[in-house]
Amino acid sequence: MDTTVAVRGRGITKVFGDVVALDHVDVSMAKGHIHGLVGPNGAGKTTLLGLLLGLAVADEGGLEIFGAPVGRALAAPEGVSGFVDGPGLYPTLTAKQNLAALIALRHREPRPADVEEALAQVGLSEVGDDKVRGFSLGMRQRLGLAAALLTKPRLLVLDEPANGLDPAGKKHVHGVLNRLVADGATVILSSHRMDDLEALCSEVTILNTGRVVFSGPLNKLSDENRDLDYRLRVSDAAQARTIAGDTPGITVVEGSDAAALGDPEVLIVRAQVAAMDELVARIVRADVALRELAPVVSPLEAAFLALTDQPIDVPQQSTGETASGTTGKTTTGAASEPTTEPTTEPTAEPTTEPATDTTEEHQQQEAGR
Repeated sequence: MDTTVAVRGRGITKVFGDVVALDHVDVSMAKGHIHGLVGPNGAGKTTLLGLLLGLAVADEGGLEIFGAPVGRALAAPEGVSGFVDGPGLYPTLTAKQNLAALIALRHREPRPADVEEALAQVGLSEVGDDKVRGFSLGMRQRLGLAAALLTKPRLLVLDEPANGLDPAGKKHVHGVLNRLVADGATVILSSHRMDDLEALCSEVTILNTGRVVFSGPLNKLSDENRDLDYRLRVSDAAQARTIAGDTPGITVVEGSDAAALGDPEVLIVRAQVAAMDELVARIVRADVALRELAPVVSPLEAAFLALTDQPIDVPQQSTGETASGTTGKTTTGAASEPTTEPTTEPTAEPTTEPATDTTEEHQQQEAGR
């Protein structure tokens, strides 16, 4: 038995009617790491997380968690906790009462000190006596994480845990997950937020139409032979454009002023890593101050778009003209700024029942997620 692997799947297949949610999926997720699960809508992420939580069983293939085969019964394996589709909470109970009720469902006596500690970890101590009905989406997400922490999980499975989090909530959640891993736990989470995945994960698995298109360390996605769009902020944009146009392998992107939101100190170029290294050296030698250099689309997002055949597109200048002073090559279709999801949803109604729907009907509805 390989003690370094937390989750191993071989040939996992799950079908709901005519929908093939997972198609002979092979996965291997290392113990003691945060593993990201990425994919477009309908890729099968939620279905795979549901299998890990015991909400469904695979039609074919084998799944092991910490070396133990997952059985055919609908039950969460020992040491596994988490949620999909958001945590189920009692809206008429307080945060503390919810945690006590949820831990009691595991046939354990809830200890007030444990409840207080879990709330403190996710930054909800001050609202512990407030009813969940008034909680925002982000607060409910954090409360669901607190409930999972009460079980002392060896494997924590989270579906879109960043939904609705404001910056303070995000900081709390990231801190909790990093501490869990430091203590030897394993975390598997899905997200559409590439910034969260890059900040937290050492490994990622990318799913597309129910199949794995990549699985491995995050740094393996940083392909130095792939063209990326980079955003440069400089002290003299006109001179930097001239230098970029004279540098082999560098393309000044048409519509860069639009991508930079009209910032006169910014230009966008497209290049591979080696060409960017040369451009930076030339800019510095010309005594042009380089104040900022960053990819327009992160390496993870660029790899995701390439592996899932998603287009990369951004708005161009309304006039369609290249910015004046551009002497280098130009192209259209600069990579876009990463999109972000809303950070709060204060008006969303919480669920009315705390629990997990294990019916085939529910799973069929979620199969494409």
